[in-house]
Amino acid sequence: MDVILAETAGFCMGVDLALNRLDSLLAEEGVGLVQTLGPIIHNPQVLEHYGQRGVTVARGLEDIAPGAAVVIRAHGVPRALQEGLDTRGARVVDATCPKVKKAQMLIGREAERGRKLLLYGEADHPEVRGLLSYAGPDAFVFGSREEFEAHVLDPGSRYVLAAQTTQDREVFETLAADLADRPGLDVKVLQTICDATRLRQEDAVRIAREVDYMVVVGGRESGNTRRLAQVAAAQGTPCVHVETAAELPLDELRKCRRVGLTAGASTPRELVAGIFHLLKGL
Repeated sequence: MDVILAETAGFCMGVDLALNRLDSLLAEEGVGLVQTLGPIIHNPQVLEHYGQRGVTVARGLEDIAPGAAVVIRAHGVPRALQEGLDTRGARVVDATCPKVKKAQMLIGREAERGRKLLLYGEADHPEVRGLLSYAGPDAFVFGSREEFEAHVLDPGSRYVLAAQTTQDREVFETLAADLADRPGLDVKVLQTICDATRLRQEDAVRIAREVDYMVVVGGRESGNTRRLAQVAAAQGTPCVHVETAAELPLDELRKCRRVGLTAGASTPRELVAGIFHLLKGL
């Protein structure tokens, strides 16, 4: 079988940075209890690995033990939660992805200038909850073009359009263009979608058009992985999203001559490599 592996498959810079900071903390002598404020990344295999090394996940401030070393997740946390860490007497290691941190700062600056946030993203995603904490009270979150078009904009208000860093850039740019065409509407556009997201999606689209079947590897809680599967499937190519090799539809894959393989930004490289070699051996 011919297997085409995306060059961008596997950890992105933000995930690498977060895990390196966690590893460095664990390597310190006498570090004591290490906790992450929320799952460090959205990958169950990675979380299990760190759980076996003694890292526990705090869901909120009430879960943080006094004197613990606390790592802020790659997706970031709401502003109030981060500020509340000071009250717990914890040692804080901020592993927020720099791209997410930049988006938080840009949104916060525009909120201070009186602009209302229009945010393209998943309302229940931890990154989005963090971004919203830097916006004003009138922020609107939408996950699709249809949701956005159903929202009535006030011509007398000033807006800022931004996106969760892992959203579909093509959809976002279409929305921005539509808003620019509306007369008398004051909207500033922030380019907050990560370049790594764009490159992964472009890779997935290109490969999906060249193969009989597409395999996307990564955690089901990972928004960027789910979108990779969506953009691949949108090319009309059969596509499956799996977390591990055990979930591969081998009977279907054996019928294919060419299979494409990509992975989300929080997927370990060794997991991708294992699936690649399994597919090659079919």
